Amino acid sequence: MTELLNTREYKKEQLKRLLLKIHRGENVETLKDEFRQVLSGISPLEIPLMEQELVKEGISAKDIAKMCDLHVELFREAVKGTDELEEKDLPDGHPLKTLYQENKEIMKDAEMLNLYARTLATTKGGRMREEILGVLEDIVKDLRKVGFTHYNREEMLTFPYIERRGLTAIATVLWTKHDEIRFMVRHLAGLLRKRDEMPWEEFVERFKNKASEASFALSDMVFRENNIYYPTLRALLSEGEWMAIRMQEEEIGFYKVDPPAWDPDDGVRPLHPWEINPELSVEELLNLPKEVQEALKGQPLEFDKSELKRDGDIDLGTGYVGVEELKAIFEALPVDVTFIDRDDRVRFFSPGERIFDRTFSVLGRPVQLCHPPKSVHIVNKILKAFKEGRKKEATFWLRLGEKYVYIRYLPLFDGNGDYLGTLEMTMDIKPYKRIEGEKRLLDWRD
Repeated sequence: MTELLNTREYKKEQLKRLLLKIHRGENVETLKDEFRQVLSGISPLEIPLMEQELVKEGISAKDIAKMCDLHVELFREAVKGTDELEEKDLPDGHPLKTLYQENKEIMKDAEMLNLYARTLATTKGGRMREEILGVLEDIVKDLRKVGFTHYNREEMLTFPYIERRGLTAIATVLWTKHDEIRFMVRHLAGLLRKRDEMPWEEFVERFKNKASEASFALSDMVFRENNIYYPTLRALLSEGEWMAIRMQEEEIGFYKVDPPAWDPDDGVRPLHPWEINPELSVEELLNLPKEVQEALKGQPLEFDKSELKRDGDIDLGTGYVGVEELKAIFEALPVDVTFIDRDDRVRFFSPGERIFDRTFSVLGRPVQLCHPPKSVHIVNKILKAFKEGRKKEATFWLRLGEKYVYIRYLPLFDGNGDYLGTLEMTMDIKPYKRIEGEKRLLDWRD
């Protein structure tokens, strides 16, 4: 039995069995010792693959996220003293090193949140209380940025690469945990704003408990990423993939770090998810850590082999669409679009939404002849200002029957800064002015 227990495959099956027991409602405390025994010797690289199997077996990502709290707590005990894959041998500016560095900042802020929340609970009043509240407001404000930066970069830039390789459940479970943490921190911000609307003792107790939960969740996510997700990324992603990620990171931003530029060796080109071969070749498999190789045995992955660019597609710089798709997109837009070229002639108008009449006879016509004579001098002034770079937009709004029409003119330039023409966008904003409150995606009903 001891020999059997020491086999990795057996431990994997036992861990799945225990997680399924928790899912069915068995007492968590009574299973802890079994968890400790099974987790001894299991590599952190295998955990995401086990979660992947559980999703395939019908357990929801939400359930797995709940179970992961115990699994991570016990796994932390199991890996103490073992060598971890860290950022120390990664070059400065490498996206993975940046993620590790951010996690150090997140861990510090999570600990400070818990510390100051507990200090607040023992502070009687006066200036000290206000100072602590001010510190807590700053910490919570900072921690809200974790979701906008650190988690968002993982979801938007790294998840597509593992999803392409068929590891969709890893991304789903992590994203679920990210959203739970986002909600926790947002709730703390709400409590701080409404502290004067409840008795002080009630506020302090609620805030202390919620801060403790958020601190634990943030710390567990740091552990999960450092010991499970990042080693998985390191084993799978090439320099070209990391290069493509680095090229896009500034668009989202960072959490309390300012990484320098990073370029891999000469000859490496950026590889986006749709450009990679998602299958693991024999050579690639042999280059993976032994723990990953073992975990992948007997687990066929559903690789995403879809092709992004099809025959006849137009390269729009940020994606590819067919001509018919492009026509349908313009027809669906709730805006009337007209393009005037560098020679002031009408080159295109969109189908669909119509504010002002547009006929095919307008194509090729000088834009000045499309306006009443009394306003032509204004049109010329706007176009001259655009061409000379003195103005970046011209906006107008007027009432037209039942419609409240918003008109915006924008100059367009190529990569060299040369004037291409002017875009006119017109829309009825009356329906949008009536919108109040929020309606989120999760509020949708069929």
